[in-house]
Amino acid sequence: MTNRLTARFAIRSSALLALLVLTALAACKHSAQPEAGLKAMAAGTAIVESSGGHQVGVIGTALKDPLVVQVNDDQGTAVPGALVEFRGTAGASFDPATILTDSSGQATTSVTLGTVGGRYHLSAFTPGKSKPAAVDIVETALGYQQRVGSILADKYCNRCHDPESSPERVSNYDNLAVKPHAFTDGGTLNKMSDADLTAIVQHGGPALSRSALMPPYGNTLSAADVRAVIAYIRAVADPPYETAGTVYARK
Repeated sequence: MTNRLTARFAIRSSALLALLVLTALAACKHSAQPEAGLKAMAAGTAIVESSGGHQVGVIGTALKDPLVVQVNDDQGTAVPGALVEFRGTAGASFDPATILTDSSGQATTSVTLGTVGGRYHLSAFTPGKSKPAAVDIVETALGYQQRVGSILADKYCNRCHDPESSPERVSNYDNLAVKPHAFTDGGTLNKMSDADLTAIVQHGGPALSRSALMPPYGNTLSAADVRAVIAYIRAVADPPYETAGTVYARK
């Protein structure tokens, strides 16, 4: 008799435990629904980037500035309460990924880059009134070598190559008679080989008959440092740097 009561109690306890687990799961599922169940209160006809595009960050980390987009109507007036969904290259994540525009018609999200270096092609999408509208945004993620290059560039190069001053650095760009190219100037730097860039960094501008205002850094930077700086230049180039493909000799 005692064994039967013990067995029945065990069965009832198991059933009660299963019920509690199912109830908890249902509650979790219910609590996770609000963001996924957002409903638009209005609809616009266009979406544009307001700020946060073309940032350079480190793989696996959140970008410094949030990504902000704007939804407008046919007259260019801001549309509050419009649904916006952020999408991106595999590995990129958004917080939040879906949101309603605020009173100024803007939607703001934090972007975390994936674990692979390179350009991340993101987009912000809104259903619109009659047809969807989207805007494309590009962000850049630096791998280890490129990140080292960015640190070296900030220490030795940006004071002249970056025309914008920062709280940590006053730009010398405007004082130079010959203006150096920004490292993002892909139109110029993409045409130069790695060997040419190495020669200029190590031996100064005269190494390639360029301005003597570009000093040599061969005694300051190691060969690995120079490669890192070049890797960084290639990563931030605009338009993007494309490596030369395989060339086959013709008969």
